[in-house]
Amino acid sequence: MQTSSLCAIIGDDDYIVRQKAREVFDDWAKDFPDDLSREIIDGRADRVDDVLRILSEAKAATTTLSLFGGGKLVWISEANFINQNKTGAAKGAKDALESAKEFLEKLEDSRVILSACPIHRGHSFVKWLQKNSDFHDLAKSEKEDVTFRRLVEETASELEVKFGLGALEYLAGKIGAHPRLGVEETRKLASYLGREGGEITEQMIIDLVPDFGEGDFFEASEAFFSGQLDWALDAIDRHFFQGKDARPLLSTLQNRNRLLIQLRVLIDGGELNPHDRMSKDLLERLAAKHAHHFDDPTSKTTLNVFSQNPWFLGRLLGLVKKFSTRQLIDLQSNLIEAFEQVLAQPREQHATIFKNLVIRTHSA
Repeated sequence: MQTSSLCAIIGDDDYIVRQKAREVFDDWAKDFPDDLSREIIDGRADRVDDVLRILSEAKAATTTLSLFGGGKLVWISEANFINQNKTGAAKGAKDALESAKEFLEKLEDSRVILSACPIHRGHSFVKWLQKNSDFHDLAKSEKEDVTFRRLVEETASELEVKFGLGALEYLAGKIGAHPRLGVEETRKLASYLGREGGEITEQMIIDLVPDFGEGDFFEASEAFFSGQLDWALDAIDRHFFQGKDARPLLSTLQNRNRLLIQLRVLIDGGELNPHDRMSKDLLERLAAKHAHHFDDPTSKTTLNVFSQNPWFLGRLLGLVKKFSTRQLIDLQSNLIEAFEQVLAQPREQHATIFKNLVIRTHSA
């Protein structure tokens, strides 16, 4: 039987879990206006003794009346002992969690928020929380790209700025749709715009946001396929000036080209219109129709265009119009040739190899 007095929030990203827990805490705090009736307990434990202390403090807080009467709002924040690490797997920690069920089931006028990361979903206490709390598993309820968009848009709204056409998608690609970094970069861009606010554009993101994670080669790849020769050559210069390697960039270009080839085939077959918006529903319908062509249709890979994010494919649709199927297939062959040249020539020549490839592609 679920109870609204206990809210459990778990996930695999500590920032996303903390943000969701903060939202719940701020909402519930309206019913606990007195500062002394609200308490946040640091749930990070290095030893079993820490687990005992944290749960003891939570119990004491919920069973002690506030100064003005009534219950208390308690947030056990960033609990890291509901898993199989050395502390979480210890018998003392498991016994403490088992004992905590008694007071958590009888909160009366008090409310408790438990946010935990990392967690082990097979843990017996997690299974108990699923049945006895308002339970949120963020890894299952909200995909990372959806979380990224939600958090970044909320931050932009709070700072009174907005993203121009395609700019949010560009930011996601450049930093690998990393939610926490997305929020921080949005704050930085808003600060650049100043008190007057305004619009965050793609050009601002190109100039001010560094590549990160999965987006480590994003600008060079975007520039390569853009049709803008000057930008492409400058991006390659920046890539190698920063000491980045040639082979990962080649891999990124090949992955992008694989997707473009598949999109071009769908366009040529009349199943996609390059001028239309790529929607999730459309992508799912096409994926179901062509699922038999893939060994594992659910695996995310550039060999399967239907495993990609719809907004990302929407950006690629604009690029597909610049290339014929023949040009894209020829480019794939040229990328293989460039790879052989990279292996055969010294590092100092790698930038020249890519520049020649760019010039050949733009002149095709």
